[in-house]
Amino acid sequence: MDWSELQHRMAQQGYVAADDLSVALHLALSLQRPILLEGSAGVGKTEVAKVLAEVLDTRLIRLQCYEGLDAAQAIYEWNYQRQLLSIRAAAGSGESGTQIEDRLFTEEFLLERPLLAAIRQEKSPVLLIDEIDRADEEFEAYLLEVLADFQITVPELGTITAITRPVVILTSNGTRDLSDALRRRCLYTYVDYPDAVAEFEILRSRLPMVEAHLADQIIGFVRKLREEELEKTPGVAEMLDFAAALMGLGVADLTNDPAVLQNTLTTLLKTQSDQAAITTEVAQRLAGRAA
Repeated sequence: MDWSELQHRMAQQGYVAADDLSVALHLALSLQRPILLEGSAGVGKTEVAKVLAEVLDTRLIRLQCYEGLDAAQAIYEWNYQRQLLSIRAAAGSGESGTQIEDRLFTEEFLLERPLLAAIRQEKSPVLLIDEIDRADEEFEAYLLEVLADFQITVPELGTITAITRPVVILTSNGTRDLSDALRRRCLYTYVDYPDAVAEFEILRSRLPMVEAHLADQIIGFVRKLREEELEKTPGVAEMLDFAAALMGLGVADLTNDPAVLQNTLTTLLKTQSDQAAITTEVAQRLAGRAA
């Protein structure tokens, strides 16, 4: 499929992708290259992988990165409990130590983690390596073999080559610089907050029962809120939660009830300082500008 068809099929799944993102994803699929999506938290980077898996009708395999992540959690590890039980069971069997050791380090005792699982699928999955910038710099070295050659070396078994090449999407919130080696192996695009038209389409696709007037107010209010000095800027997911909360409370206009509007800000503001900064008066000012 070309990039416009990909964009259309993603829209059918509720994700309105900008032209540059759609083209970048199309190139990643065509060239079979990993793609790095960078941008602020909440702009929809992770959702891209989820929707792409739906469009391609394939499995989504997710590796959530964090500080201290290592090969055992990301690639593979041995099932030590089963190995111990096997050693005990073989104690009186007459097997030599070498025979027992050879049997312990086989596929039977290998635990797949996301990276190994991704290259052993019969049908190419979407491999999401989420928030790679949260992992240690050393962990990036583990990824290079996978991203360069789509193979993993298990010392006891040898090199495991990909059955099919996964569609690899890496995301980064930009909390630290990524290595040049990692960036060279990926296509790249920056994902920004959707514009007002795209965000309106996202809202109407996810919550089709929302009235157009209220939808306009919601989009305008959230966009104005993002211009305030906040610790955590609300993303698209928070906007959808905000809209669902308003609909659940029967709100038809943001300016009708300041108390209700203030109570629903818990869906948008995720720190105490942000909630303290957006007082009822500030919320009403923003709602008035969004009306």
